[in-house]
Amino acid sequence: MASYYYLISSLPELTAGAEAPMTYEEFLKCCQSNVSEEKYKLLEELSLSSTEGPLIKEWSMTYGSLMKELNYQRSMAMGKSYSSAYDKDGMNAQIVAAALAAKNPLESEKILLDYEFNLLDTLVGLHTFDDVVLFGYAIKLKLLERVSCFEHDKGKAEFTELFKDVQERVYSL
Repeated sequence: MASYYYLISSLPELTAGAEAPMTYEEFLKCCQSNVSEEKYKLLEELSLSSTEGPLIKEWSMTYGSLMKELNYQRSMAMGKSYSSAYDKDGMNAQIVAAALAAKNPLESEKILLDYEFNLLDTLVGLHTFDDVVLFGYAIKLKLLERVSCFEHDKGKAEFTELFKDVQERVYSL
């Protein structure tokens, strides 16, 4: 555990609105000589849907609830029923509604990312130099890497193409 002081202190700060300052692979290299083999394996296999590891069970429940709310509201917006039962959370409902009302998908993702970072900060709480902080950092890095996959120009081109197809179908009626 003493080796975590240097490791956690040396990691660059992660901010929801900024690009990831390092890749997940670079993060793993930093961790390799500082964490146990068991923890390293958990970090290596970590995904946003993981359920094992320090902090991960709590994150999984919180993230799962948020994703269910997102699926529920998307289903309702499309006029479909949502058959999965889940515990409704008022804050999740508000954030998801705000994200779905955003002017574009990238803005929606940014709203959700900011909320997910706040959730992680709450889950980490007052932990400082332990596994909880390390795994919280790892999840944040995974979230930032996910967002970095979104390319504005490519997304806009895809949207324009899809919209053009819809327009052609409407005009052909």
